[in-house]
Amino acid sequence: MDRYLVFGHPVRHSKSPFIHTLFARQTQQELEYGLAEPDVDEFAQALRTFFDQGGKGCNVTVPFKEQAFTLVDCLSPRAKRAGAVNTIKLTDDGVLLGDNTDGAGLVADLKSHGVTLADSRILLLGAGGAARGSLAPLLAELPSELVIANRTHTKAQQLAAEFHDLGPVTAQTYEQLAGPFDLVINSTSASLQGELPPLAPALIHTDIAIYDMMYGASDTAFICWAKQHGARQTMDGLGMLVEQAAEAFTVWRGIRPGTKQVLRELKRNLGMI
Repeated sequence: MDRYLVFGHPVRHSKSPFIHTLFARQTQQELEYGLAEPDVDEFAQALRTFFDQGGKGCNVTVPFKEQAFTLVDCLSPRAKRAGAVNTIKLTDDGVLLGDNTDGAGLVADLKSHGVTLADSRILLLGAGGAARGSLAPLLAELPSELVIANRTHTKAQQLAAEFHDLGPVTAQTYEQLAGPFDLVINSTSASLQGELPPLAPALIHTDIAIYDMMYGASDTAFICWAKQHGARQTMDGLGMLVEQAAEAFTVWRGIRPGTKQVLRELKRNLGMI
């Protein structure tokens, strides 16, 4: 049976085995999917061993995405742009192909919620790996402007300069931000600690769409804050998790699974419904 893994540290909380098991059942694919949690300095060896022992593909999560970028044999265009790999496939020619499905998953989830990206003004909070992986797919949707804000302003500037050839992307400090924005995406990990990015409440209005890449059984701190200041449409990153997984499954198996039922089952598993 074909074997797949998700590599991360920590990774025991991962819902990827649950999601991919449902995808396999839905598409009648024979595979098994497990977890691997090597120490940070043992990832390269663990990855090699997995494929040497017959592994067909894997997902890669924190903190290994940048390291995976350097370990594969070739990169998809979107992985090359992102500078990070979250999906690896062993091709029929024995080549390790690195891909990045995060941005595609984000855009698919936003569209499933009815969010219009074309001609919209988007604010992206954070300048780390999650933001980097999202920029090209977001800019491909032709927003009127995409503004990056980050606590370390120089990182936002570097990111904006790197992706400037793809569309109207700029960097601003949190103090410089001026509305209105149509969509705010929080790609920082602040919600994991129950913290908030230093965003002025005045930027929130009733017609804005708020997206937090983090998720939990209840609203994240950022979503709670946005609701308190009048945002009516708020979304967490659970749908993005399922959509990027579907994209990875398609890379591996050549068949696109449906996501709506799987997302519903995942919410039930997490006690959200």
